[in-house]
Amino acid sequence: MGRWELDLTRMPSTYGPPPRRVVYSFQDIGEGKWRMVVDITGQDGHVRHMAASYRPDGTMAPSEGETSEADSVAVMTPTPNVLVLNIAKAKRLGSVRVYIVSANSNEMTESAAGLTDKGEPFVRNFHYKRLR
Repeated sequence: MGRWELDLTRMPSTYGPPPRRVVYSFQDIGEGKWRMVVDITGQDGHVRHMAASYRPDGTMAPSEGETSEADSVAVMTPTPNVLVLNIAKAKRLGSVRVYIVSANSNEMTESAAGLTDKGEPFVRNFHYKRLR
């Protein structure tokens, strides 16, 4: 699915202070498996590096690297331009994200669903531009 950078000019107003940079990459690693790598650069320059190698069939895969948000994921691709990501930490649901690649393949929208600190559900959209 390529390499994508978050468009910081289109951040949801409810998100709070944005990171300095977010880059996602998705690659086919063979034998029916894919690898997702996420690098989030904070305002202080610190990079949170997270990754997972998975089969896009909805089964669990452990995550690697920084695990404050997730220690496992499940991924499914119901259609070629859609990826559904279920994020878990300590066997508890963290959030669900849906990634949709535009018809021209130059943009990707992430819809992230979760709970606020008060336990209230939310959905936020994030927009990415293709790097390659």
